Amino acid sequence: MKVLSIDSATEVATCAILDDDKLIGEICLNYKKQHSVLLMPMIDELLQKTDNTINDIDGFVVSKGPGSFTGLRIGMATIKGLCHGSNKSFVSVSTLDALAFSLAYTEGVICPVLDALRGNVYTALYKFENEELVRLSDYDNLSFDELLDTLKERNEKITFIGDATYKFKEKIQTSSTKFFIAPASLNLVKASCLGELGMKKLLKGEKEELFSSAPIYLRKSQAEREYEERTGKSAT
Repeated sequence: MKVLSIDSATEVATCAILDDDKLIGEICLNYKKQHSVLLMPMIDELLQKTDNTINDIDGFVVSKGPGSFTGLRIGMATIKGLCHGSNKSFVSVSTLDALAFSLAYTEGVICPVLDALRGNVYTALYKFENEELVRLSDYDNLSFDELLDTLKERNEKITFIGDATYKFKEKIQTSSTKFFIAPASLNLVKASCLGELGMKKLLKGEKEELFSSAPIYLRKSQAEREYEERTGKSAT
């Protein structure tokens, strides 16, 4: 099976093509440019440089978040457009799952952390058990200090991964000798990891509905929060 995967949930824009167990190609840019400008040219370039067309792709994988509201919507709309035009299936995978999968077979707990602003992070806890990634907790949006307090109670190695590690590096390093930070090369969401997890779903026959599938947000958008603060009414 050949899949095309994309992620635009954070400042990173990335796409990859996998063919069964082989990574054919991947592009990853961690630069402050609009995903609406970057994503389609990146996909087109990757297809051309790997001698593929959309017709060669058997299925698609997209990040469903949590992450940037705008980035998630761009990624989801892009994949849905490609699926609708090619009449192929797609699945979505959590950004946090893909980050954790980058640390395959790491001992102890894996804790991906994405910056949710205002001292908060998007996170969940994972372990590898019997060569499979197992999520130990729900996807959550909470203060980083609260997360650290909870993790200090666990008597085991914990490895942090994700863009929030840069922001909270000092707190992580001074909070516990059992806390570790993943290498910089792994702290970005990789479309290849996303694609590998998504391919497993596609091979099982899973697929998502074109019109009803939606991202995981975990919190209200800035526009919704500002509306509620201004009017005192719920935006939902």
